[in-house]
Amino acid sequence: MNIKKLAFIGGGNIAYSLVSGLIKNHYPAEKIWVSNPSREKRDRFQQSFSVNIETSNIQAIAQAEVVIFCIKPQMVNKVLAEVAETLKNTKALVISVMAGVRIATFIKWLGRELPLIRAMPNTPAVLGCGITGLYAEEKVSDEEKGIAENIMRSVGAILWLDQEEKMNAVTALAGSGPAYFFLMIEALQQAGLKIGLSVEEAKILVLQTALGAARMALESNKAAEVLRYEVTSPKGTTEQAINCLLQDNFKGLLEKAIMAANNRAKELADSYS
Repeated sequence: MNIKKLAFIGGGNIAYSLVSGLIKNHYPAEKIWVSNPSREKRDRFQQSFSVNIETSNIQAIAQAEVVIFCIKPQMVNKVLAEVAETLKNTKALVISVMAGVRIATFIKWLGRELPLIRAMPNTPAVLGCGITGLYAEEKVSDEEKGIAENIMRSVGAILWLDQEEKMNAVTALAGSGPAYFFLMIEALQQAGLKIGLSVEEAKILVLQTALGAARMALESNKAAEVLRYEVTSPKGTTEQAINCLLQDNFKGLLEKAIMAANNRAKELADSYS
């Protein structure tokens, strides 16, 4: 197996999660470079994983066969202007995990010579149970797609998309999604207090129920609607609660929230172009 040299440009939480996942899956540390201006962040990578660290993006890229951009989206033009010539000379596979930065932005600085892939992981990647949406521009080979898959599978599941525009939907549904579930957990815990439970009692009941429901939905071949009906006995407690939610347009409110996030993702993508 040809193990590629990887350069991570940026040393934030997503880069840390990816490097952590790769190391846990026995990717050799000597094949990984991380570039970041912060000494604290460089030391964190070096001490945690014994990977190669650089202060210079150019020096990190010069070593690499795959370059993963993990910087803040608003920095993309500045950084690409700095590294464009070096990157073009490497012929590396370029993977961007920057939310909202379109492939067209990379083409503007790099031309059409390099293979380009966008990836959108979500925050459960820190536990290795995230989901990453992936989109490859047309010149990317199956081998290069496989390289990107292996990197992103180190932090969870993957989903290939056939249109780049769907990355906004990935951001709205999965990228922002953990916060929706945290809000639901928060609301259920607060409701538990109002019906006589202690803070700790409400917390463990809600969290374990959320985990169990997610596992049931993942491991069952039944649709979520069917699973819901199976829990909902006629004239029982669950039916009363579900009726309250549906009468107050629970589904419609969620749809409105997702549409708002999707529209904002498009606006941000336009601003980075």
